[in-house]
Amino acid sequence: MTTLEATIRSRVGIRPRSVAVGIGALIGTAAISVLTLGTGEFPIPAADVVRTLFGQGTAAQDFIVNELRLPRLITAILVGVALAAGGAVFQSLVRNPLGSPDVLGITNGASTAALAVVILGGTSTQLSLAAVAGGLAAALLIQLIGGRHGLHGYRFILVGIGMAAILTGISGYLLTRGVQMENARALLWLTGSLDGRDWQQAGPLLGVLAVTLPVLLLACGPGLRILEMGDDSAAALGVPVSALRTGALFTAALLVSCAAAAAGPVAFVALIAPHLAKRLTRAPGPNLVPSLAMGSLLLVGADWLAQHSPKTLPVGVVTGIVGGGYLVWLLTTERKAGRI
Repeated sequence: MTTLEATIRSRVGIRPRSVAVGIGALIGTAAISVLTLGTGEFPIPAADVVRTLFGQGTAAQDFIVNELRLPRLITAILVGVALAAGGAVFQSLVRNPLGSPDVLGITNGASTAALAVVILGGTSTQLSLAAVAGGLAAALLIQLIGGRHGLHGYRFILVGIGMAAILTGISGYLLTRGVQMENARALLWLTGSLDGRDWQQAGPLLGVLAVTLPVLLLACGPGLRILEMGDDSAAALGVPVSALRTGALFTAALLVSCAAAAAGPVAFVALIAPHLAKRLTRAPGPNLVPSLAMGSLLLVGADWLAQHSPKTLPVGVVTGIVGGGYLVWLLTTERKAGRI
């Protein structure tokens, strides 16, 4: 076996440590989910929550768990998975831990388009469609401006940061044009919130994930791992570099935009989840499966903290506080390592 073949196998093969990290994150998500479903104004013991989920609870427990609390929980899990998947792909494409949709302007594109709908008095459906369209449009612009010589490196990050700054300015202008009630609705959405989320938000996002995740895991995942060896090496091994980058970019942008449509632009989950998964697995490549599990764990945990803070908060406030601190630590670490 040649050195190159060994490297490819080490990158593409299944690693026990990655499996363990993914299972651990899923167990954590399940534990916090049961805790979330059982706490509130009407507390329910964990054993009764599990029985209710299997259809063996009382009528009152069934209504509280399955009708009131479960849709919000499922939405949180799906949003966390979508954000983590998008973040993992972006970090792999730009080969940089700062390559998050939050930093690169994808989330800002979704936010600005949705904000315009809110200010104009549009419906929730129109808001969701606008968020998806805005995120994809931002991805297209970044591709056109920064992707002429490959979507990687700090050039792509700088283009994304510039795009995010422009879109933030447009959002600020839109807020000055709205009336007080519209601005209050817009600000709540821009913070990122799971309040009042039901199957209307969870259902479409589940459908998008059912279509896109197999594409990322089966079609893009192995190629992205090989692509991190370098464009020339990947092309020599038969990887369609340009098509892979473009397809992965827009698939990830679609996931992030749909997550924003369901819960608003929840900050930093797309940055933290893949980075934590990579550090815990110590494996090259996008680490998609561990990242997905980590994303669900982070957002479910953040939502539990948001609901049980002294004053109930939008989940985006919790992820913003935690993620901001993590970003400062990450920047400090990268600077000490000489990578920035």
